[in-house]
Amino acid sequence: MHVAINGWFWDQQSTGSGQYLRHLVPNLKKVSPDLQLSLILPPHIQDPDDAPASVNLIKTRNSGLPSNALRRVAKVFFEQRSFPRAAREIGADLAHVPYWAPPLSSPVKLVTTVLDVIPLQFPIYNRGLLTGLYTSLVSVAARGSNGIITISETAKLDIEDYLGIPEDKISVAYLSHDTGFHPRWGRERDAAVREKYDLPERFVLYLGGFDWRKQVNMLLLAYTYVAEADGDAFPLVIAGREPAWDDQLFPDMRAYSSKLGIDDYVRWIGFVDEEDKPSLYRLADVFAFPSRYEGFGLMALEALASGTPVVTSKALVFEEVLEDAVYMVDNAREMAGAIIALLIQQPLRETMINQGLALASKYSWRKTAQETLAVYEDVLRS
Repeated sequence: MHVAINGWFWDQQSTGSGQYLRHLVPNLKKVSPDLQLSLILPPHIQDPDDAPASVNLIKTRNSGLPSNALRRVAKVFFEQRSFPRAAREIGADLAHVPYWAPPLSSPVKLVTTVLDVIPLQFPIYNRGLLTGLYTSLVSVAARGSNGIITISETAKLDIEDYLGIPEDKISVAYLSHDTGFHPRWGRERDAAVREKYDLPERFVLYLGGFDWRKQVNMLLLAYTYVAEADGDAFPLVIAGREPAWDDQLFPDMRAYSSKLGIDDYVRWIGFVDEEDKPSLYRLADVFAFPSRYEGFGLMALEALASGTPVVTSKALVFEEVLEDAVYMVDNAREMAGAIIALLIQQPLRETMINQGLALASKYSWRKTAQETLAVYEDVLRS
């Protein structure tokens, strides 16, 4: 079997699509050494020195677009023209687009991974003419795929509802944490990471995005209660690249923190390098993840695998993926109570850590690859 994989996100390892691609490709080779894999790269990725040696690297030709063309235009050209053409030219049996952007027409059988359908569920993510047209394009194209892979049963139901794709055409292959997320392995780097980001001795951590669905405002409001208890001893560390704040998709969380009067208890450390994340989780006393919707919730699983207790919102996907290994809450007051309890009640803390480690052990990228390979085989047989 020869599979061509869209490699647009190979150089974007801090994104969900980039992490998925970079873990899936090497693990597919591990579970099926005879599988022929070709990673088809866009022109802007020249010589990736971190691609597996056993994978063929196919560089597509420059699109011929003007040098000042928008990046999103070049992306659409690659997805709709360059990638399917390259798949045909190398004689692939099947093409896999590991994110929601399949070509409208594919010369070979096509599998698409749809991580979520957030732009259809929440109109705030589908603003502007170009964004709306792109969402319409990929929605229509996804319906033409021979097989759809998604990352949770929750996401599967949403794909059925919003894209109208039959249940029997959608397969679930859960994500996993990297083996570097561990309570002990790699601890020799922890001190250097603490110094690099000037981390306090003890702290509660948020790591992620700042868009509307992440509900960072809930966490900040919760911290008004935590601060009353002992905010000096347990400050809130907020990690992640800050956006250009606006009034809708990215409401200004710094301004909200000031309005709540908790600036003295909040530390913003900005973007965190991928190799530093395991230490950051290990060093935290609690990881707070108040998101109202995720396709999977990988960062919460990474924290659990690192031996850090987690507080989340009561989102359906967390009930599915994280089960009873996290403390789920409905609102800011409950989140504050959960955080305080995990900070001061040692028996509860140890129970949640053990349950988290047990749950994390159920997930592996090897299993993800095995389930993905099964989809490839089913599509080629059909």
